[in-house]
Amino acid sequence: MVEGARSDIRAPDGTRLAVYEWGDPAGPEVVLVHGFAQSHLCFEPQIRSDLVRHCRVVAFDMRGHGASAQPDEARAYQGSRVWADDIAAVLAAKRLARPVLVGWSMGGRVIRQYLMTHGDAQLAGLNFVASQVIEDPSCRGPGAPKPTPETQSLAEEIEAAIAFLDGCYGRKPSEAEFRRALAYNMKVPATVRRAIAGWSTPAAPTVAALGKVRVPVLITHGRRDTVVLPAAAEMSRAAMAHARVSWFDDCGHSPFCEDAPRFNSELMDFVQSCRSGGPA
Repeated sequence: MVEGARSDIRAPDGTRLAVYEWGDPAGPEVVLVHGFAQSHLCFEPQIRSDLVRHCRVVAFDMRGHGASAQPDEARAYQGSRVWADDIAAVLAAKRLARPVLVGWSMGGRVIRQYLMTHGDAQLAGLNFVASQVIEDPSCRGPGAPKPTPETQSLAEEIEAAIAFLDGCYGRKPSEAEFRRALAYNMKVPATVRRAIAGWSTPAAPTVAALGKVRVPVLITHGRRDTVVLPAAAEMSRAAMAHARVSWFDDCGHSPFCEDAPRFNSELMDFVQSCRSGGPA
């Protein structure tokens, strides 16, 4: 992977966030937000694509993940504003004017928090990827991460990470890609995992906030997803009547990796339509 230019910024509570950038500084702006126990490195299939030839692409490691700081207190990962303000801090620090936000899995929930706190006035569009934006328990699949026990051996922690990652793919990656993903997954300590597991947002205010979204919305979901069940995409579409769903029939929880050429093409078309003001 071609490592992007890195800059460290501070969230409003002082947490350090590692932010990366690639591509055309004058191109349409795209912000990639990774999922639980991942890092910006999961977006290698996008960073190595034509997306960075035409767009200004920004990604960051969420608090507790990758090269960003890992606060010890559970409250640093919970509450109604913390994740929202992290995105706002990234947008402000990088001076992004009208970005398209792309959120995979938990990344979509983080974007939801931004919408609930800051609205969509500063955005050009939204792409929710395999995300349980509305936290209905019926949409949580058997491949979702299991609760992290208070006491867990290293061997048990590794096995749990392997099982979770294995469930993230309907189409399996190469051995090298899987090993790399396991490495950055293991950088997220058990304390952070438990704290994030204790964070949730009620469905009713989520639906109310989604109903106020006016920018174009693309929902990308794999039919074979066992982490976030496909019903989650239908719920999100019902809450945002103008949203469009793109189904990846042969993919699981990671369509941006499992069928990167199609995903990248659809994202590029969506970004261009958001910039031109055309239909989503």
